[in-house]
Amino acid sequence: MGPIGRVFDYSPGRNVLQHARITGLCRARPFARTVLAASIAIAPLPAYGFELFGLRLFGKDKQETVDTIGTPQDFEVEFTVVGENDELSRELKKASTLWKDRDEPASGAGGLIAKARGDYRRILNELYANARYGGTISITINGQQASEILPDSEFPNPVQVMVRIDPGPEFVFSTARVENEAPPAGPGDEVEVADGFARGLPARSGAIIKAGRLAAEAWQQQGYAKARVAERRVVAAHDADTIDATIVLEPGRYARLGGVSVRGTERMNARFVARHTGLKPGEEYDPDDIELARERINRLGVFRSARVETAEEIGEDGILPVNVIVQERLPRRFGVGGSYSTVDGLGLEAYWLHRNLFGRAESLRVEGKVSGIGESIDPEDFTYRLGGTFTRPGIYLPETDFVASLYGEREVLDAYTRTGVSGEVGVTHRFTPDLSGRLFANGGWARFEDDFGTREFVTAGLLGAVTYDTRDNPADATEGIFAEVTLEPYYEFNYGNAALRMIAEARAYYSFDEEDRFVIAGRAKIGALLDPPALKTPPDKLFFAGGGGSVRGYAYRNIGVRDGENLRGGHSLAEASAELRVRITDTIGAVAFADAGYVGAEAFPDFSEDLKVGVGAGLRYLTALGPIRLDAAVPLDPETDDPDFAFYVGIGQAF
Repeated sequence: MGPIGRVFDYSPGRNVLQHARITGLCRARPFARTVLAASIAIAPLPAYGFELFGLRLFGKDKQETVDTIGTPQDFEVEFTVVGENDELSRELKKASTLWKDRDEPASGAGGLIAKARGDYRRILNELYANARYGGTISITINGQQASEILPDSEFPNPVQVMVRIDPGPEFVFSTARVENEAPPAGPGDEVEVADGFARGLPARSGAIIKAGRLAAEAWQQQGYAKARVAERRVVAAHDADTIDATIVLEPGRYARLGGVSVRGTERMNARFVARHTGLKPGEEYDPDDIELARERINRLGVFRSARVETAEEIGEDGILPVNVIVQERLPRRFGVGGSYSTVDGLGLEAYWLHRNLFGRAESLRVEGKVSGIGESIDPEDFTYRLGGTFTRPGIYLPETDFVASLYGEREVLDAYTRTGVSGEVGVTHRFTPDLSGRLFANGGWARFEDDFGTREFVTAGLLGAVTYDTRDNPADATEGIFAEVTLEPYYEFNYGNAALRMIAEARAYYSFDEEDRFVIAGRAKIGALLDPPALKTPPDKLFFAGGGGSVRGYAYRNIGVRDGENLRGGHSLAEASAELRVRITDTIGAVAFADAGYVGAEAFPDFSEDLKVGVGAGLRYLTALGPIRLDAAVPLDPETDDPDFAFYVGIGQAF
């Protein structure tokens, strides 16, 4: 059999093996010194569709079914990896399309041959990724090497396919060096260390590629926008099982940003888009600034697609122009939604959104909601909410938004019935990708009917909050933390009381495995209301607990301070939740959880009231929009109006 892989060219910009003859057995010649270089293949991400309970609503399937061309060719695969290395065997099987597609017929004999020949390269790449440069690969169809079979051959149906791989020894770096490295970086320009690229470590091809990428990025962080890997010299010594790797950098010219040009705007103001990038002409080029500009443009929500790119070349004066290419969405949209639980009944909601009122991404969202349907058939027992929110982004800085809202609401709960109007106006600001804050002035009027009778309240105050969020996915987090502190000082005019409402909440997520199949999640929340007595406090400012987003199993806002059969809100709150989330398949998950909540009569809790605990389990159907949640919970210490058990349906994890 002829050898393969004596000389490979992995030059930048090329993603196919060059100078490689596939003639039967794929093998690196032993005791030879083989020169290798690494390439980076960049493939576009596929566009996925959305399915709900197995029904595709729009878009393409995640993996489209390919129509079989010609007579279907069934085949059976025997996959053998020499040596006892289960992890390597799993990785090699993942790389093989013969193995992955073993349950589907090939597109005729020719399709099977093409699939097998492609596996030589895919398996070889995976061997290199695992520092195996002296391995052999044999792929036979009906006893013949796939590389030697004529395309018009015919096989029995099914035909036997045998894949046999001898990975060979693991190679280590004898040297791992970077020529023309960037000088030490200043604050904010640091680049992560290229772990895995060092003498004595396994010589994985991925480590070489990553080291080159990070070395080029180190120059780019210091203003050298077109820095690149000029050469990768990788020499394998088969007699010693070692790799000598050298990466040569070409930094190019130092660059400063030029003007920002915008293409593709129709209704949007192009000058506003350019200003919203936050990029200023004359500043040093920084890839972090380019990425931040891209995020800012996308967060406006008015573009179907948006790209922020630098020019191909740096000018003789060191100026690098920046181009923003956008495609606008339709300005108007509407949506409907719903929720259901056996405790709270059915809730329906709808909204209408205009996302570009005056050409600067100003949005107006009008929404309405009705809930409590099913608990009663009397419309007077339903909860209603109607109002709108206006948002103007980038009022002072690109990260600062102006927000104003006005809502009317009738809320019917076991503890009280509220009819009122409220509004707020203020700003939100994003300090860093993880840290944000908001400050609002708010006020409102409300009439309450509860155990104290009918009372009216008029309030005005401030609301300030700071949020820190490192979750990888807010709808279905597997790692990271969320923490928020909210302060709400206000004055109530009818009773002449000043008050301070404080809430702190934290959530944490930890995955036990790389595939995020086992995740533990925890949540803690505390609150306090200082000074005014309950009689002179709007009931919606007091604390309650219970319901799908609080203590599952208990009725919504049915945990509070009890005086016999009467229920009112408290001046302190403590809640905690823990969940174990298990992903059973790619689309089905299961959850076990426990929730606990306490509401106290005093601002500083003495835990004289009972701690309420609910436990339960649930199922998750995983979609592109987040998991569809079905939970069943049991209250361990139910009160009046609490169910024996409760079901909850919604989109996204409980927290």
